[in-house]
Amino acid sequence: MTTHYVTSESVTEGHPDKLCDQISDAILDACLAQDPRSHVAVETMASKNTVMIAGEITTKARIDAEAIAREVMREIGYTSQEAGIDADRCLVLTNLNVQSADIAMGVNRSADGMEVIGGGDQGIMYGYAVRETAHLMPKTIELAHGLVRRLAEVRKDGTVPGLYPDGKAQVTMSYAEDGTPVSVESVVVSAQHEEGVNPQNLREALIRKVILPVIPEAELLPPEKIFINPTGRFVIGGPMGDTGLTGRKIMVDTYGGIGKHGGGAFSGKDPSKVDRSAAYMARYAAKNIVAAGLAERCEVAIAYVIGQIRPEAVTVETFGTEHLDRRIIENIVTEVFDFSVAGMIRKLDLRRPQYRKTAAYGHFGRSEEFGWEKTDLAEVLRRKALGELYGGFLRKGVQK
Repeated sequence: MTTHYVTSESVTEGHPDKLCDQISDAILDACLAQDPRSHVAVETMASKNTVMIAGEITTKARIDAEAIAREVMREIGYTSQEAGIDADRCLVLTNLNVQSADIAMGVNRSADGMEVIGGGDQGIMYGYAVRETAHLMPKTIELAHGLVRRLAEVRKDGTVPGLYPDGKAQVTMSYAEDGTPVSVESVVVSAQHEEGVNPQNLREALIRKVILPVIPEAELLPPEKIFINPTGRFVIGGPMGDTGLTGRKIMVDTYGGIGKHGGGAFSGKDPSKVDRSAAYMARYAAKNIVAAGLAERCEVAIAYVIGQIRPEAVTVETFGTEHLDRRIIENIVTEVFDFSVAGMIRKLDLRRPQYRKTAAYGHFGRSEEFGWEKTDLAEVLRRKALGELYGGFLRKGVQK
């Protein structure tokens, strides 16, 4: 029996906001490649024929931010004004400065010859996992990501001719009372296209070449529940049609609106910024909890104070799906996982250049070898949980 509906959306790498995320993260990667201890906080804006890059960078690296931005645009497919912006002819402005000394004094420290890192900001970060897909992600966002990935593929390989880089997808599913997904209720795909493309031909091609390879059950949907370019036309797109900003697609980046978000964006930030590193660590913990079989659904929350080495609080929420007392799970998690800023960076290998590929199609549920997607601590959690249960039985026996 259906009790509620869940909707998630994703966007292509050519969406104006995602273009900006990728430029910011490409600059971060370039800094980390030369200086792994770079401090980076870069924001990008793209509008009409102009890209503006601003922020704070403290690094030994020598980079050309303008050249990086143009290369990102070229790789996405923005090589003409008709497409949305021309990588070689647009105006690129930069305003990059060093990190504030007031922040740096709380971040950069050492003790007894060991690196000690204070959080680069205050706030609360969330991680989420659920047993709906093999990647332990909500099914709606995984399907939405799959649609826009496929949309980019058919554009680039020419399977569907006449497409430009900008695009979106949205999936609505019905859920049963126990929280399990039941069926796809509607699908939306918006694909930027060249002038003169026949709308009906495009609709048929996108259903056949994009939607059905990702969501076979969409074949069962009535035509009125499959929306292709709902306004009837999507020629003007990219930064020509909509201003892009770094960090404006935080629900696309995370769990499609299902889990909480602390508010801080990810792209353009080095791992000393807990907005990013703690969100990755929270996902890592939540995913291992579910993979270990301790709960079917889990959300981990971590709160930090700027300049503080360890979090103020770590909270585990299992929404009534836990298989042992939630407080026991919480105690085990704080014992197994090192939530200090330096500990997160070491464990998840966050100082290597890897971030541009996170800046489109979500930061979580990816098949790439991101440290926060591994389930290498699931067995450790499982053994500790069994130990707690066995110890509890022994203690009860002694009391009797």
